[in-house]
Amino acid sequence: MAVKIFAAIDVGSYELAMKIFEFSAKGGMKEIDHIRYRIELGTDTYNTGKISHARVEELCDVLSDFAKVMQSYHADAYKAYGTSAIRETVNAPLILEQIKLRTGLDVSLLSNSEQRFMHYKAVASKGEQFTHCIAEGAAVVDIGGGSIQISLFDRDTLVTTQNIRLGILRMREQLMDLKPKTTHYEQLLEELADNQLNVFKRLYLKDKKIANIIIVDDYISHIMQKLGKGQQVITADQFHSFVEMMQKKGAERCAAELGIAQESASLLLPSAILVRRVLKATRAEKIWAPGVSLSDGIAYEYGEAGKYIQNRHDFENDIVACAMNMSKRYQGDKDRNRLLEEVCTNLFDHTKKLHGMGRRERLLLRIAALLNDCGRYVSLEAAAECGYSIIMATEMIGLSHTEREIVANMVRFNKTTFDYGTRMEKETYLKIAKLTAIFRVADGICRSYRTKIRDVRFTVKEDELLIVADSDEEITLEKGFFARKAQLFAEVFGIRPILKQKKKVHTI
Repeated sequence: MAVKIFAAIDVGSYELAMKIFEFSAKGGMKEIDHIRYRIELGTDTYNTGKISHARVEELCDVLSDFAKVMQSYHADAYKAYGTSAIRETVNAPLILEQIKLRTGLDVSLLSNSEQRFMHYKAVASKGEQFTHCIAEGAAVVDIGGGSIQISLFDRDTLVTTQNIRLGILRMREQLMDLKPKTTHYEQLLEELADNQLNVFKRLYLKDKKIANIIIVDDYISHIMQKLGKGQQVITADQFHSFVEMMQKKGAERCAAELGIAQESASLLLPSAILVRRVLKATRAEKIWAPGVSLSDGIAYEYGEAGKYIQNRHDFENDIVACAMNMSKRYQGDKDRNRLLEEVCTNLFDHTKKLHGMGRRERLLLRIAALLNDCGRYVSLEAAAECGYSIIMATEMIGLSHTEREIVANMVRFNKTTFDYGTRMEKETYLKIAKLTAIFRVADGICRSYRTKIRDVRFTVKEDELLIVADSDEEITLEKGFFARKAQLFAEVFGIRPILKQKKKVHTI
């Protein structure tokens, strides 16, 4: 393949960063330049909800310089993403429009789950070391300016991921007024972290064995390179010793000794304290800092989409694993949900010419099948609405807000009247209508919680979708509900589903 040059731009909470990558058949993905500029956009956002005019001016000036550097490399493509500092402002669309008009750069906003998933992809791209770490039991701790994301792995499987509003910039700003008035600043940081980490520990850690912490951040990773003398892995004891030394010497002096810019020193202590409290909560023995950033994740996704690099990890399986663990938490019916998932995907595959959707929508259908009954945990009567609320309130790493909304609406409209007048973008609305139509037909086939169906076959003939269900038991209940469940499918696709039963012939 021809060499491709790609620029990845991260508009972060406390700095702007751009990495230039080269993609080639021989070298794969290779970083060739890295530019960083310190600007605390998050300070404005987390304090006032808006980014000041002066900082927007500075932001546009720096991004204009980035655009010139990118052009000097003759980049074939670029992606620029904003994170929580812009995402949480009340006037985000106006800021993005100013950037576009003044710099020519299109900056898109990442939801938290999309941002963390890119970080996670960047870590997973490290191959064998990542595989080894998660096999022993690991927590990926992704530290940002506004929040941290903790993703737990148990025997290679991603079991949960949770976002906690404990970002280092947010923590510093919350305690800024108290710092001059107390000699116990570090203790206050610890209390602030423990307030939420203790809840996380009680709900999600329990008896899980976490041997390794994988750090994704901009400060601790740099420190660990120094502490480990070039190695990316250090012990928990080594890290504790460093924090004690920093408390004695002071963050400014330690920052100077470690080669960290003085303007970043104020974030060094919150970073270190936060990691120390995570170590205590998880009782992990080792820390690995692969030194990746959002820019690496952006580039990895570009290379993955263009088939310039090969997948080393099944990320789709991680999303499904999270959904399965979420279903378990809300006491879903495992056997029926897996049958529903199988029937849903089978129907999806046999009707591709009708719906025209792809792999991503198929994944959303699988997730909806696994979570279809989660609302019953809260209310049997209002299960559909409760399921919608649970899914919308639960981040699933790798899914955007819109994708989560599609899944939540499938679960809701599976049991309630479809809302033809819903206000959303046309593309999203059509996906919800098509997927819900497929979902309702599959749910009608699997209506009984006794999982009587062994196998289902689908055949599209002119204006009919013939469905043959293989079962020795009576499926009267399924047939009774099926006609009502199939109405939406006929409306959306113009084809009438017909359910027939095939019984096994017993010989004497």
